[in-house]
Amino acid sequence: MTTDSLRMDRRRFLGAAAGAAAAGATLAGAGQAGAQAPAPARAPEQETTEPVITRRIGRTGRELATLGLGTFLTFDLLPGDPRDRLRDVAARFVAGGGGVVDTSPLYGSAETTVGAILSEMPDASDVFLANKIWATGDYLGDTGHASESLERSQLRVWRSTIDLMQCHSLTNAPVVLPLLQAWRREGLIGHVGVTHHESGYQDDLAAIVERGEVDMVQTNYSIFNRTAEARLLPAAAERGVGVLVNLPLEKARLMHVTRGHPVPDFAAEFGTRSWAQFFLKWVIAHPAVTCVLCGTSDPDHMSDNLGALRGALPGAAMRQRMVRHMETIPGFDAIGSMAWYPGKDDLYRGQIRQAQAAARERLAD
Repeated sequence: MTTDSLRMDRRRFLGAAAGAAAAGATLAGAGQAGAQAPAPARAPEQETTEPVITRRIGRTGRELATLGLGTFLTFDLLPGDPRDRLRDVAARFVAGGGGVVDTSPLYGSAETTVGAILSEMPDASDVFLANKIWATGDYLGDTGHASESLERSQLRVWRSTIDLMQCHSLTNAPVVLPLLQAWRREGLIGHVGVTHHESGYQDDLAAIVERGEVDMVQTNYSIFNRTAEARLLPAAAERGVGVLVNLPLEKARLMHVTRGHPVPDFAAEFGTRSWAQFFLKWVIAHPAVTCVLCGTSDPDHMSDNLGALRGALPGAAMRQRMVRHMETIPGFDAIGSMAWYPGKDDLYRGQIRQAQAAARERLAD
């Protein structure tokens, strides 16, 4: 038997073991004195019957809801921290028509949290799960670290097949992307993607898209930072590549500068009642965008975000009007120099923030 066959057998075993472990954990919990298996979180009834806005990935035909859930920082918890609020966030998201969840092994405990919560929700079985690979290997061309990362992710998210696996921040892309393509042929993943969150790398992302190496690309794009419009979004549209958008609210900086300002009256023309919906609909309205990822740990914020998933979208002229309006708001032009989550230094104190604080302390000594 070849090394590749052994690796494939191990992967199949891990996929089956994940399901068995989940079932075993449920039975074990139910067997304890007075204990019961955790009930799925329940979401409030939705107030609208309007259809969800969806987009199709041209290369594969997969149709996705245009609002997704990001998990960087927001789903990163310390061991033992309560997950009830995040269960409520996920339940409202799924019940409200959201269909894409994006995570990564680099997001602290977020990947494990996502797997635990979604596995408790019967309605989440169809959620399109996007994950990532960040791996360099022990030597040039080594794929061992990437293969081990996939196996760990299968266990953490309780899935033998992951809908989208992305090369995280272009890390080792010449090695990782061919590996992802092989995994797709083997049925371990459904789509191949690549990501970055900085505008300076959008030409690199565009080059990969133009060479036909991926089914999806993830990039930053917002009403403030529109650089993706120059090359990346047109390239993706031309080649049928799906686009996931990160940083649509600029890590709460857009919400910070609009605090105390009313949503403009013209927003009612496309069914928008809040600033979050204003910014999310601006992104969703670009025809090349497949899904915009917006993270939150606040259930009420999730309910508000879901308002961007239905109703009318602004046209090209309206989107320009929205930009012009934002340019009249003090601080909008300085968003790029602001820290993430301004005024919320105590927000999201999970493993990532804890590690960052420890690193700062070491440097200060």
